[in-house]
Amino acid sequence: MAMTKELRLTELQGRGRSLVAAQPLKSGQIVLRDSPILLYSALPLLTPSPPPYCDHCFKTLNPQTPISLCPSCSHHRFCSPNCLSAALSSSHTPWVCQSLAKLRNCPSPLSAHPADRQVQARFLIAAYNLAAVSPSSFQLLLTLQGEPQDSAEAQFLHSLISTLCPPPQLFSVELTAALLAKDKLNAFGLMEPPSETGLRSSRAYGIYPKASFFNHDCLPNACRFDYVDEGSTEITVRMIHDVPEGREICLSYFPVNEPYSSRQRTLAEDYGFVCQCDRCKVEANWSDNEEVAEEKGGSAEGMDEDQDQEMGGDLEAEGGSGSDIEAEAQGEADFPHAYFFVRFMCSRTNCWGTLAPLPPKDDGTSSDAMECNACGSLKQDEEISGHGQNGISLDG
Repeated sequence: MAMTKELRLTELQGRGRSLVAAQPLKSGQIVLRDSPILLYSALPLLTPSPPPYCDHCFKTLNPQTPISLCPSCSHHRFCSPNCLSAALSSSHTPWVCQSLAKLRNCPSPLSAHPADRQVQARFLIAAYNLAAVSPSSFQLLLTLQGEPQDSAEAQFLHSLISTLCPPPQLFSVELTAALLAKDKLNAFGLMEPPSETGLRSSRAYGIYPKASFFNHDCLPNACRFDYVDEGSTEITVRMIHDVPEGREICLSYFPVNEPYSSRQRTLAEDYGFVCQCDRCKVEANWSDNEEVAEEKGGSAEGMDEDQDQEMGGDLEAEGGSGSDIEAEAQGEADFPHAYFFVRFMCSRTNCWGTLAPLPPKDDGTSSDAMECNACGSLKQDEEISGHGQNGISLDG
């Protein structure tokens, strides 16, 4: 698969297929724009009321603007005639419409299953439909990471869908299991904005073929942005700080403030691996009390001046990815990645998003503002060029 001029796909020992910098990359630089091959709602099928989003682009529906209804049902709504027209020939074909209606309206065994099983059914309907409307995209989906498991959920969902709404093409239990595995490892959540309670939910899931190659790091050097409510289903990946050519580019699969035990549990259960990044190696030796402090953000905000300067002195020698920053500071501060939290975590209450500089200006100079990838707020930063507080350098 062809990547961008900024990224190169390669095999890294112990990491598998990975994306590395094909050239020196600057803070704020856009390294990938990727369009989904598959989008589907994150809401359970048996939700009683229609979702407040367009069923094609997932933009929030404006109550002041007329909506377009599916001509075959009243449940699916679209933000414009253009979205409706596009959906009828792609994501909301007559078969999809009829299948979702049958799963919702029949005395379905789904009602006895948890919400995530209902979302899996949505995914399978979308995937089966993709095979009919875009065979090349379906084959691309099958090349992504994820090995099928002999699971009862695959057998249940395959039997249910095949009985109620036979797909337009023949599918086996084995292929259904393979599709569920691809979804589990490769789906990106298109999130709701942060709420006052701090709880965030996905409005939709998308599978992005190139972005799926980004590996995880608990201190990432890049982060992704989506602008769904601005009418785009693309995701954009921007650099958090400078990195040299050859450095692996990593995202965090969840908010960076998650404590060690929670991160390890999520990565093991959802992605099937044990994280051994430099941050995790440090935090594995922490006590439970230190984990609680991290989760609340207390350690980052409470880092005293001596710790800050101590870390700054060590980090001047070598910058780079978040993992490298932590490695240089290891043993020099109780919270060696506090600098990342102070500089690159959004300070808005209950947000926990990651800040990345806006793209460089037309003349190549770095922007003087950072954007949060969760709430979209901007933070002015006079030292965005790669040098942080107290002389800390992030240059690769």
